[in-house]
Amino acid sequence: MTRLHLGPSNLRAVAFSAAILLAPLISACATAVDEPRAIHVEGDVVGAHDPSIIKEGDTWYVFTTTPPHLKTPDQFPIRCSNDLTHWKACGYVFAEIPAWIAQLSPKTKELWAPDISFFDGKFHLYYAYSVFGVNASGIALLTNKTLNAQSADYHWVDEGLVLQSHPEDDFNAIDPNLILDEKGQAWLSFGSFWSGIKMRKLDRKTGNLSTEDMKTYSLATRSKPDNFDPAKPGLPPNYQAIEAPFIVRHGDYYYLFVSYDLCCRGTKSTYRTMVGRAREVTGPYVDADGKKMSEGGAKPLLSANQKWLGPGGESILLQKDGDIIVFHAYDAKTGVPSLQISKLTWTDGWPHAALEGDVHQ
Repeated sequence: MTRLHLGPSNLRAVAFSAAILLAPLISACATAVDEPRAIHVEGDVVGAHDPSIIKEGDTWYVFTTTPPHLKTPDQFPIRCSNDLTHWKACGYVFAEIPAWIAQLSPKTKELWAPDISFFDGKFHLYYAYSVFGVNASGIALLTNKTLNAQSADYHWVDEGLVLQSHPEDDFNAIDPNLILDEKGQAWLSFGSFWSGIKMRKLDRKTGNLSTEDMKTYSLATRSKPDNFDPAKPGLPPNYQAIEAPFIVRHGDYYYLFVSYDLCCRGTKSTYRTMVGRAREVTGPYVDADGKKMSEGGAKPLLSANQKWLGPGGESILLQKDGDIIVFHAYDAKTGVPSLQISKLTWTDGWPHAALEGDVHQ
């Protein structure tokens, strides 16, 4: 038997050669781990719009905008799952639109854009009322001790009106999203079309607007193009289309996710999800090139593919076992919206997500 004796210099050479041979494999594995992945969903997922997700115990709950032309007066469908794949209907938040909203906004037929969060021992559900294409709108709040409808503690408490916008305002008080900053201070972002995404400081104890800081912060807007189609009567121009803000803190930054362009148009929906980041919760938020979102900057995150159109209306859930983004998209053949979920990965300080049917899937 021939024995091979390696000295120190030979060992270094072998180690170096092995490193070169293994480098592509290691790189491929790292890339695979870092790649975002669409999570397959089934069950009661068709018709979901503007999903907001949270987890209590071993159950994920998704709250969605009330679909138009619902056969009952119920508001805010709730869906639940124990694995993020299989979803079932779990009731509604309201049996009907609250009387005080019907009085303030008699043309409102469906309540929109629920935003669910948990802090200080209670679930907080911010939501909006309005009418399509106008900014005579409002944001209200509900609270609950639990999301388990079988619990004796399950009861939605109507905390009333939080914020309104009027035709003379340059913003639209819909699409609310709550964020607690690194100091535990509560903030509410909101907005759709007009001058874009705004933010107000909240009183954490009451969930209402702060009486100490009454400033309206401007976070993001769309740039006015040189050429654009004129607005249709009674509607804002399409170039102003930015809405559905959602803010999370990850690492050293706050990330502002928004939806660009047009939702709710079936196969003509052009929604796409964009993102920017900031050191402070009130901004300035910038894209990867350093352009401020308040000046039209934004980094693309999700866009249409051949299977699904208009991905947007997003919410994010940061979890120990992997962050996810939940959103809706429209079937490219039928135009019907459906629930979508993707693993959210982070590379070089920026999030990445996938839409079912993407080429790299």
